Amino acid sequence: MRTWGPLTAVCLGTFMLLLDVTIAIVALPDMARALDASLSDLQWVMDGYALALAALLLGVGAAADVLGRRRVHVAGVVLFAVASLLCGLASGPGMLVAARGLQGVGAAAMFATTLPLLGSVYQGRQRSVALGVWGAVSGAAAAVGPVVGGLLTAGPGWRWIFFVNLPVSVVSVWLTLRVVPESRGKLGRRVDWAGTVTFAAFAGAVTYGAVRAGSHGWTQTGTLVCFALAVVALVCFVVVERSVADPLIDPRLFLKPAFSGVMAGALAFNAAAFGVMAYTSIWLQTLLGMSPVRGGMVFLWLSLASFAVAAAGGRLLHGVPPRITIGGGLLLIGSGQFCMAVLDAGSTASALVPGLILVGAGTGLVAPGIAGAALAAVPPERAGMAGGAVNTFRQLGYALGIAVFGTVLTSHMQDSLPHDAAHALAGGGAGALGGVFSEHTLRSAFASGLNTAAVTAGLIAMIAGALVLTLVRTPGAAREAVTEPATATLTKEKAATRG
Repeated sequence: MRTWGPLTAVCLGTFMLLLDVTIAIVALPDMARALDASLSDLQWVMDGYALALAALLLGVGAAADVLGRRRVHVAGVVLFAVASLLCGLASGPGMLVAARGLQGVGAAAMFATTLPLLGSVYQGRQRSVALGVWGAVSGAAAAVGPVVGGLLTAGPGWRWIFFVNLPVSVVSVWLTLRVVPESRGKLGRRVDWAGTVTFAAFAGAVTYGAVRAGSHGWTQTGTLVCFALAVVALVCFVVVERSVADPLIDPRLFLKPAFSGVMAGALAFNAAAFGVMAYTSIWLQTLLGMSPVRGGMVFLWLSLASFAVAAAGGRLLHGVPPRITIGGGLLLIGSGQFCMAVLDAGSTASALVPGLILVGAGTGLVAPGIAGAALAAVPPERAGMAGGAVNTFRQLGYALGIAVFGTVLTSHMQDSLPHDAAHALAGGGAGALGGVFSEHTLRSAFASGLNTAAVTAGLIAMIAGALVLTLVRTPGAAREAVTEPATATLTKEKAATRG
């Protein structure tokens, strides 16, 4: 390869931003104790980041095409670093949640520019190698997040899961400015600010409504207002996208069954595979008494299975239709969640292992190919739009998964515990409840809630898997066209720029 410098710079930022999607999972009980955080606070620690990343990814990507991708990428890294410092210095849950949201804004600027920057530097076979390395780094980041989080939380403390970003950010900025050339999209493109605002309003309202439902109920007036606002924002978004010259997402793409199927799969994938992990981590540490390191190591089964299947699948499944790998992977994830829904008051972490292996195997099938399937489902000139959409739907799925499964968890726990006690237990407050309820009661309630959340996740994955198998019918020629994901769009952008 001509030089590893640009690839290293981009991968550093990608690894850092995707690591922070899951790195906080194992630190949640320590955060709750240190900051006196409630369950909804902990949900927003996870969701504030994922939601900002999902809501702004498409809009920031469009802005980067106009302002300069390297410039926006570097600005994103700097903002991410500042927000990480604020997270580490947080004196209360409100400050931590706000800083996590700011982190998500920076992450959106970084993530939206990664593939375009790589595409502007590497061509032909070099581009294929670069995209392969970038894909491996992306998969590794989310998978090892809980393990790294556990090591840092048990070592220097939970605040260091954020402080560790600072030196990495400095290296990333220096390397990007030194070796990555500036690039832009096609001339005359306008930023769709109205679309960005309406999509962010939709994502925020529907996620806030799901979180609120856990504490106030699904039929409470405030919850219904949130969902109504989400519907209004979504309608406004569709109207805007149909009228602007450069939409973030062309609504007509959803008339294509293959595109709709892939988007459904992307939304369900991150929700079903990772949405229950935060609550599982709280169960492992506060009910089973595991340390953050041991709790994080439990998820290593998922990571190892994902790595093994992704590595083997790249060689053995070449040429297999995307609907088989993605749909089959989602069915495996659903099966894994069903396997983990077997907990009771006497269960240990070993009960999770078969399910985690299945979820990891499914992840190893879905993650490498879902972006390529999205690109294959649209015309070449819409490849950039499709790539941004699939990443947006994945992060939105994770945010919604955290919210919905937390609500399912606490709702089922209220069958055996009072409302306030159920929320305190789900938020890591088992120690404080020990003098009021027996250990058996607490463990039984949490296990029962986790089972229901896992079954819900499993059903979501199964339905999405069936949709993908049914709807995603990509012709062979189209599949061949996406072996280098960013190529088509970037080539057209360069031609437009030169012309």
